[in-house]
Amino acid sequence: MAATNGPSATNDGSGTDGGGTDSSAPPAPAETRGSRAQPKTDKSEQTRALILETAMRLFQERGYEKTTMRAIAAEAGVSVGNAYYYFSAKEFLIQGFYDRMTYDHAADARNRMADTRDFAERLEIALVSWLDTAAPYHEFAAQFFRTAADPTSALSPFSNESHPARATAVALFREVLQGSDLAPKLDAELVELLPDVLWLHLMVVVLYWVFDRTEDTGRTREFVRRSTPMAARVINLSRYRVFRPIVRDAKGLIQDFILPTIGKTAVK
Repeated sequence: MAATNGPSATNDGSGTDGGGTDSSAPPAPAETRGSRAQPKTDKSEQTRALILETAMRLFQERGYEKTTMRAIAAEAGVSVGNAYYYFSAKEFLIQGFYDRMTYDHAADARNRMADTRDFAERLEIALVSWLDTAAPYHEFAAQFFRTAADPTSALSPFSNESHPARATAVALFREVLQGSDLAPKLDAELVELLPDVLWLHLMVVVLYWVFDRTEDTGRTREFVRRSTPMAARVINLSRYRVFRPIVRDAKGLIQDFILPTIGKTAVK
């Protein structure tokens, strides 16, 4: 859920500025995901945070498609050129949002599951934590989902550009598993693969959540409550010898057909 290289910092902000690309624009460095390189000063970070917060508010109020970079800059009290200096296209703001939300989710989930070792409980905690972290942004989430769902888009959660945020999420699911009482009982190779698979499970939850219009996304929460024990039981069964051939086949399918579709590196 990252962004394509966008217009240069001298862009005047005209037009929709939502989907264009410019091959001359420098790529976003991994350490400043969703933005161009800039001095790491307190003022710089405050300006970047202000632009991002303003964009998120306008996306909620006006919708993603109707909010331009010029409007964001005006509302934040910065020049259009300065806005493009920190976020070289509107899509980069979405990447900045995803990065921040992924970080907040990981911190919240770690805190919530600190006192439990049961794998099913830890997994459900991590998924519910995501729903709670994302809740304030549910109303406008579907507005940019169409772009993120495009497999050729850099905003896709499977793209190379989305690697930093995805890596944070996968690392959390690795902790979900390795901090549980189940991890020592599983095949080591399966333990290595499962964090990516659990992240894919989260993507299914996210897809359901985007289109859920029930109060407090109640259907999504019920889906998590009912599907998580089932997933945990299937994973737990994999440790028994009788299921080893099925596990090996499943691992082969994951390695050959699923993992290769997920971008592994950030764009340099």
